[in-house]
Amino acid sequence: MAKLSCDFRYLLIPAAFVFIYIQMRLFTTQSEYADRMAEAVDAEHHCTSQMRLLIDQISMQQEQIVALEEGKKRKDQECAQFKTLVNDLEKKALQRVIDKTQVPVAAVVIMACNRADYLERTVASVLKYQSSVASKYPLFVSQDGSDPRVKTKALSYKELTYMQHIDYDPVHTDRPGELIAYYKIARHYKWALDELFYKHNFDRVIILEDDMEIAPDFFDYFEAAAALLDKDKSIMAVSSWNDNGQKQFVYDPYALYRSDFFPGLGWMLTRSVWNELSPKWPKAYWDDWLRLKDNHNGRQFLRPEVCRTYNFGEHGSSMGQFFEKYLAPIKMNDVKVDWKSQDLSYLTEEKYAQYFADILKAAKPVPGTDPALMASNIEGDIRIQYRDQSDFEYIAQQFGVFEEWKDGVPRTAYKGVVVFRYHPPRRVFLVGPDSLQQLGIENA
Repeated sequence: MAKLSCDFRYLLIPAAFVFIYIQMRLFTTQSEYADRMAEAVDAEHHCTSQMRLLIDQISMQQEQIVALEEGKKRKDQECAQFKTLVNDLEKKALQRVIDKTQVPVAAVVIMACNRADYLERTVASVLKYQSSVASKYPLFVSQDGSDPRVKTKALSYKELTYMQHIDYDPVHTDRPGELIAYYKIARHYKWALDELFYKHNFDRVIILEDDMEIAPDFFDYFEAAAALLDKDKSIMAVSSWNDNGQKQFVYDPYALYRSDFFPGLGWMLTRSVWNELSPKWPKAYWDDWLRLKDNHNGRQFLRPEVCRTYNFGEHGSSMGQFFEKYLAPIKMNDVKVDWKSQDLSYLTEEKYAQYFADILKAAKPVPGTDPALMASNIEGDIRIQYRDQSDFEYIAQQFGVFEEWKDGVPRTAYKGVVVFRYHPPRRVFLVGPDSLQQLGIENA
């Protein structure tokens, strides 16, 4: 019995070692399992974190996709707008090319100062006929001084270019009592014409004033005359005005004349003529200065029988001089003459003297001291000889035409001959003492 107990104890020792071993293995296994569980938990946390990150990235990408889609829509809209803009620009560019190929006939400048209401009326009249030929006749307003109403009015028109002449230099008149305005006007004209010919590089300029209306065929008339002006250097300028253009003295809207007297009041000149005039431009009274023989050097001016402008400027620098008698009754042409179809070659220097001599020779001579009464009783054209300036003034007074002379030349005269209608269509020729000789007419 004692021996069995001893043997049993011996068996417990190995069993203890086995138990301890098993416990150690279990502990080791549990530790490994715990480590693996910890790793699994970490991996799960990492996976969750990555998943969240991925979800965030997907969400951001979705937002970016939405933003890109919206951006694409905007870009598509912008592209459509740009395409429309490009088409418009191409059309405008093409129009500019067309405009460039369309060389302007002349710049048109309206000379203004401080009469905003007059300027508005003039611009309205010009735009009525200029809008359809704007590329041929670029329109400008040149203001002398700084009247705010005139400047605001001029800048309100998108169809024209505004120029402003500011002159602070003091004016010293040549004679006491002279109006400073005439000196300022002369300065303004020189500045404006220098700008248009030399800065803007136009070949021709038509000068209007801010108290004028124009006829329906104003621009066609000047286009036809421009060809003559370029071809015939004996023509110094072309005017739209006839000093004796009152209703009772005109008849034929097709009739044009050469004159030794500068008419002004809506006139066109070339850059070559301005090159000559600009360096010696006068301090004042520029229009009378242009009527001096030394300045037009034998050249003449074209004018119509029926005016292509009307001057409504009762109030201005000249204080309405002659307005009621000579300006208010002016007949402005209201017939749309097709000037392109007219043969104007008779107005060239080599043809006109003979043309004018022929119609003058055909007129009946009227003697006597009461020519107006005599003229009323004679059919057809008549001619009346005057001896000198005083005799001319007396005869002109009988008919009511302009009596004024400048530098030995009566208003509207050609070779000393003044022509006007009297009881139309009859023409009256007031003939100077040596006019027939100048025209080569003998024994008439």
